[in-house]
Amino acid sequence: MDNEGGFVNSPPLLDDSNYDYWKSGISTFLKSIDSKTWKAVLKRWEYPVTLDADGNKTDVLKPEEEWIAAEDELALGNSKALNALFNGVDKNMSRLIKQCIVAKDAWEILKTAHEGTTKVKSAKIQLLTTKFENLKMLEDGSIQDYHLNILDIANSFKYLGEKISDENLLEKFSDLYLRGLT
Repeated sequence: MDNEGGFVNSPPLLDDSNYDYWKSGISTFLKSIDSKTWKAVLKRWEYPVTLDADGNKTDVLKPEEEWIAAEDELALGNSKALNALFNGVDKNMSRLIKQCIVAKDAWEILKTAHEGTTKVKSAKIQLLTTKFENLKMLEDGSIQDYHLNILDIANSFKYLGEKISDENLLEKFSDLYLRGLT
């Protein structure tokens, strides 16, 4: 295994520099385990509690040996997701989530640490917008490198919850044609 990705049975490794790549890879990895594993990240798993005489939930945690099959399945999905998340981060990142017992909590901590709060995301989107607007093909650069740079920026927008319009993408690509580089 190298730093570019894991084996089929191990998640990609998150470090300080590859969150966009990691987020895509880990979500695919979690989905490949099974649907309950990915859903544990999407929907917060809750430890089963006992019910009172009227069938209302109490604050008393239900002993694991009394869990019904559905509760076991949900807990297993959460455990698989946590296992993948713990194994998909380097030592530095693991310090952020090592106390988590719920996969969604670990996911949200990592997401906030790398994508930031709404204010930070807004600033990142502004920087990406400027980077996209100023992107030019280098005189000695290849068309393929320019194309990959455009797609890389577009993917970065996507991971921040934004999308570059098709018109803007086409405009960047048409710069190649206008310059006679294709």
